[in-house]
Amino acid sequence: MPQIDNIEKTTDNRFLNMYNLETTNKKGGKGKYFVASRAKSIEDLKIKTRKNTPDGVIIYSVYGEKQEKVVLIRQYRYAIDDYIYEFPAGLVEQGEEFHVAAIREMKEETGLDLHPITVDPCYEKPYFTTIGMTDESCATVYGTVTGTISKEGQEDSEEIEVVIADRAEVARILREENVAIMCAYMLMHFLQDERPFDFLKK
Repeated sequence: MPQIDNIEKTTDNRFLNMYNLETTNKKGGKGKYFVASRAKSIEDLKIKTRKNTPDGVIIYSVYGEKQEKVVLIRQYRYAIDDYIYEFPAGLVEQGEEFHVAAIREMKEETGLDLHPITVDPCYEKPYFTTIGMTDESCATVYGTVTGTISKEGQEDSEEIEVVIADRAEVARILREENVAIMCAYMLMHFLQDERPFDFLKK
């Protein structure tokens, strides 16, 4: 089994940091690996804690009496210098329960009120996002939303448009737009399931 011989933190930022790993592969060869992490210190890395606590939360929610529309955001992202469709999402604050984080993030990003539904824990537990480059993991919260769209809770650094999409618009978005992969898979369920969240009951 490969092993990690040493870890060096190379940045000191608020939301994301870089760590250099000195490694030994299965044949004894030495190498380097680079990891981006939400961890603020080496001791907080999942390499050290061995705990998969969620760094963030994504929110799959539906809107309307018939639950026929899904809540999306169209957000500018520096990494691609373009807009991309995502679910409302955000970081879980220290000591915050992730369902509570989801309610807070939904309100901040969209102005809408999230009402989480109860699902089997296997559907909402934190899963790793892009394991080839980061130890970040996100939990998923499912629910319905009510209220009126507002941008009042958005930060100055956020460029977000709230999108309430029916199935026809979701199909167009998947065909024509940039879409985050975690969002894309759920939107495929939204298109195919007779009722939203049917896949959670199978």
